[in-house]
Amino acid sequence: MFTLNLLKKGLITATLLVASSSAFAHYPLMQCWSVGDKIECEAGYSDGSKAVDYDVSMYDYDDNLIAKETTDKRSIATFEKMVDEYYLVFDSGHEYPVEVDGVEITEK
Repeated sequence: MFTLNLLKKGLITATLLVASSSAFAHYPLMQCWSVGDKIECEAGYSDGSKAVDYDVSMYDYDDNLIAKETTDKRSIATFEKMVDEYYLVFDSGHEYPVEVDGVEITEK
């Protein structure tokens, strides 16, 4: 009887630990700014880790791919500044990609 109760408590504890691990999951982030004639976007995660060697894509408002750059060792992807309307996407493969609209980008 004692062993069965201990086993039940162990299973309940293990289930709670697994269920609560999703509460500690990190999510992708991206911040973009204008530097001269370039747009720089820094991608990373909410836990502070960097996103090195990930693609950041630039699309027009008709969802056509304009450019794609890969983040460097500083987690930064650099694009030529566009005059047309565009948005940038960092899709790390997690649940939701991060989008930054070109009108939200300001000087650094």
